[in-house]
Amino acid sequence: MAAPFFSTPFQPYVYQSQQGSVTAFQISGGDVQVLQVMLKSQEKLTAKPGTMCYMSGNMQMDNNYLPENDGGVWQWIFGKSVSSTVFFNPGSDDGYVGISAPFPGRILPVDLANFGGELLCQADAFLCSVNDVSVTSTVEPRPRNIEIGAEMILKQKLRGQGMAFLVGGGSVMQKILAPREVITVDAACIVAMTTTINFQLKSPNQLRRAVFGGDNQLTASLTGPGVVFIQSLPFHRLSQRIASRSVAGPSLRDNPKFFIQIVMFFFLAYVMIVSSIILTDV
Repeated sequence: MAAPFFSTPFQPYVYQSQQGSVTAFQISGGDVQVLQVMLKSQEKLTAKPGTMCYMSGNMQMDNNYLPENDGGVWQWIFGKSVSSTVFFNPGSDDGYVGISAPFPGRILPVDLANFGGELLCQADAFLCSVNDVSVTSTVEPRPRNIEIGAEMILKQKLRGQGMAFLVGGGSVMQKILAPREVITVDAACIVAMTTTINFQLKSPNQLRRAVFGGDNQLTASLTGPGVVFIQSLPFHRLSQRIASRSVAGPSLRDNPKFFIQIVMFFFLAYVMIVSSIILTDV
């Protein structure tokens, strides 16, 4: 008997370039993919530092500080990189650059012209871009309000009309939301989404989590219209699983139930000591 077929509104993301597209690229590999981008004369590619795998001999590589890109003084103070690696083809012949994904996942080619020139994405999702693409931080160094929206969770915004390449952990699915269509997703599983989607965060019960334990999972309600890309294995979840299997034990921040148990133990010990002293005096 054949296995039953279930239709799903979530589909694997497949990039279809326009007829006039001039950016030639190839994505190779399975779990940890490599992106190869062909650059014509006087073209440049901007990538995150440490992602270059190989490049042709006629390419020039330089680390530049781009004021319009994500970073700034606050990022530098807290030890984060504020520079971007720029690859430039100064010659007349075509060149190529190989960019590798920093963790197991899928590389997503995104033409920002197809998404209105703007796209919100996770802080570790941006891999590289070609031509007119700027990456800005959506988190204010001095927030004027405490409202938590999509900009506070996704933290980066891509602007421009060029080609951007994102990376998502595990498998990546896309969902095209119709007007007023609502889905609920894990906020950490959102790789990127269009700015037309209404984002509402649903906070978990912190008291219940502190008493009974559990993961600090934040769910978000997304209302269309728009497009959202969802990953099955966020990087922080992968790192937490690896850390939990390491020699070091979990911290109190990751396991607040253990902290409450210690407090209750000392409280009961204190009550028993006080009670024994009172009974002895009597």
